[in-house]
Order: sequence, then C-alpha cells, then structure tokens
Amino acid sequence: MASDDLVLGFDTSAAHCAAALLAGDRVLAWRAEEMGRGQAERLMPLLGAVLAEGGATWRDLARIGVGIGPGNFTGIRIAVAAARGLALSLEIPAIGVSTFDAIRASGGTGTPAVPAPRGMVHVATPALVPAESVADPLGPPTPACLAQLIAKLAQVAPEGGPPPAPLYLRPADAAPARDAPPVILDDA
Repeated sequence: MASDDLVLGFDTSAAHCAAALLAGDRVLAWRAEEMGRGQAERLMPLLGAVLAEGGATWRDLARIGVGIGPGNFTGIRIAVAAARGLALSLEIPAIGVSTFDAIRASGGTGTPAVPAPRGMVHVATPALVPAESVADPLGPPTPACLAQLIAKLAQVAPEGGPPPAPLYLRPADAAPARDAPPVILDDA
C-alpha cells in the first residue's frame, strides 16, 4: 500500500460515533460525536461527511479500519457490519483494530483498560475485572483520537487477514424474551 493511500478509520464501540480519514501520516479530516444511542443512523452520514471534508469519495479509499471493541455490544456490531459491507462493495480490505491495540499505540504506559458497566473494566488479558483491581489503568483516548489510531493501525496492518470480527469479553446485557411464541393461525 502506498504511503498516501487513503484509509478511513471509525469506531462506535462506546457512547460515540467517530471517524478519521488519513493519507499517509496526514489526518485529512475527522469527526466525533458523543451519543448514547443512534450510532446506526448516524454512522454512514458521518463517514460521508468525513470523506467530503477530506476531498475524497468512497472509491478513493484503499483500506478501512474499524474498532472491534471491547465495548458496547450493539455499537461494535454496527461498526463491524458497516466495515465489512463497505469492504465488500468497494473491494478493499477492512482491518479490525481492538481498543486495546489503539490504547497501546497512543504511547501511554500502564494497563490498557476499557470501561465497562457496573464499576468493571475490560483489560487486555482479556478479562472483565473490577476497576479498582487495575493498579495502573490506561483508558481509551478521546473518540476522535481513537478513530485516528484505528486508521493508522489499519494502514500498517498486513494484508490478507480475516475480516473484522467483534471482540466481546462478556455476554450481551439483553436477554431473549421469556414469553411463549405467538400462535400462527392457518388460513383454512
């Protein structure tokens, strides 16, 4: 991949929707929006805006980088599905980047730790542990910086890897309905 090839990186693994467009070492455009819900509706317009701001089109992209978590179950699924669909339609590679790898690439020291519900954190062992049990936690960067790090890591990733897949370290909070399924009436 040429150093100036365009890479689009994005993430929706937490209460945000973030994207960055890179050409080599230059960040051409980025956007980040804090949101607890609505990433599915907001992601594609946000990606389109980042491309437009960077003076690029979908066909100009050489690669896509996507945050695979850990984090919000639904948010991760949204980003990974979008990345895989875009990669297939554009015939370019999509590279999954864990939040742990992005934290490590940010240059800080300490244990990469991603906040989880109920006073817990995800750590890179991988495990879900109480927040107070991590001696020197190093949390994720801002959403805008996270998207840029995802794009940079995708840019240097080897080609030919598997498609991005969610990194889940705990089961989803949602549970199947306990009600009996509805009775289907026959037309006869």
